Amino acid sequence: SVFFLMLVPIIGSTANGAKRWIPLGPVSLQPMEFVKISLALYLAYFMSSKQALVKTFSRGVIPPFAVTGLFCGLLLLQPDFGSAVVVASILFFMCLAGGTRFIYLFFAMILSCAGAMALAILEPYRLRRLLAFLDPFADPTNTGYHLVQSLLAMGSGGLLGLGLGNSKQKMLYLPEPENDFVFPIVVEELGYIGGAVVIILFALLILRGYWLALHARDKFGALTIVGIITLFATQVFLNIAVVTNLIPNTGISLPFFSYGGTALLIQLGEMGMILSISRQIPAPKHD
Repeated sequence: SVFFLMLVPIIGSTANGAKRWIPLGPVSLQPMEFVKISLALYLAYFMSSKQALVKTFSRGVIPPFAVTGLFCGLLLLQPDFGSAVVVASILFFMCLAGGTRFIYLFFAMILSCAGAMALAILEPYRLRRLLAFLDPFADPTNTGYHLVQSLLAMGSGGLLGLGLGNSKQKMLYLPEPENDFVFPIVVEELGYIGGAVVIILFALLILRGYWLALHARDKFGALTIVGIITLFATQVFLNIAVVTNLIPNTGISLPFFSYGGTALLIQLGEMGMILSISRQIPAPKHD
């Protein structure tokens, strides 16, 4: 994953001002998707095999934080602020589940939030996104255009929606309707009820994943599921929060919905890992 990330600035292709893809003939590879699952597996191994060291600072905190910091730094070079946030979230929750002292996580969270605010304020396009989040209708034809069109899409869907395939906002009104802003199109076509069903299905998947983690046969399997499910939960929350204007735009895709072959293959592989671990859970004994 580190190797692929280091290749991106050299041979990567650029789209919408970001260099995040490695062209491979007719297809392209998105290294950040490999980073997410690689980090989850590394942290699961580290936390499960070094339980005696997890609560120490020098050998239990610095190594996982250093690896995560390397990934975040390479992602910010692309730039991909949203994926860096997801990667940092995986570290926080897996350290929490793995037994890292909360005091270390508390200070790390403060420093991360301060760094994120600095990056948002110092970078002009991130600052524009932040201002647009505060009041998208103040500049509906420029900085707030994306969010305004997103809210219009969801509002026009009503209770039952316009019907599958009948979205009007995806006809060159709402930018990126097949990628980061696919959820407003779902709500426009399937209505409030359809959007709620999608959220409920995601919630059931996430809750079931954590239940499997609690009942996994060993620590490594449990933490692997925690990492994968936390990755899904973070992406789902950030994506839906962005398109509903609960948080500033971070450019996060919606799992299983957003366009992207690399992401879909990795996500299906992650579900396969969870199923593999769940098969090892002992069946309940009955009298």
